[in-house]
Amino acid sequence: MGSHPINLALRFLLEMSSLVSFGMWGWKQSDGWLRYVLAIGIPIILAAIWGTFAVHNDPSRSGSAPIVTPGVIRFAIELGFFALATWSLYNMGFNKVSLVFGIIVVLHYIISYDRIIWLLS
Repeated sequence: MGSHPINLALRFLLEMSSLVSFGMWGWKQSDGWLRYVLAIGIPIILAAIWGTFAVHNDPSRSGSAPIVTPGVIRFAIELGFFALATWSLYNMGFNKVSLVFGIIVVLHYIISYDRIIWLLS
């Protein structure tokens, strides 16, 4: 179910790239000490949300769920996470990178269609 090792590696890279884009975006939002808070705080908060709200026995994750979440909510969290990462790249002026990132996210979800069906059922 969307858990081929290459697809899982792609998902991991998308997750890490998203966190980097959130940090970069936070850094560009302010000068002085606040830029450090935003560059570190935004990715930490979003990573905590990503790691906390999970569907019980999701085979693409560890199987554990700190806060058990319905599949449709988890799917919405994932879409929001990747959409925000795509937007943050675009907002910083990385238009082509944003487009490529968004396309890769869509391709990942197409490859993971069986997981999406499972989450939405």
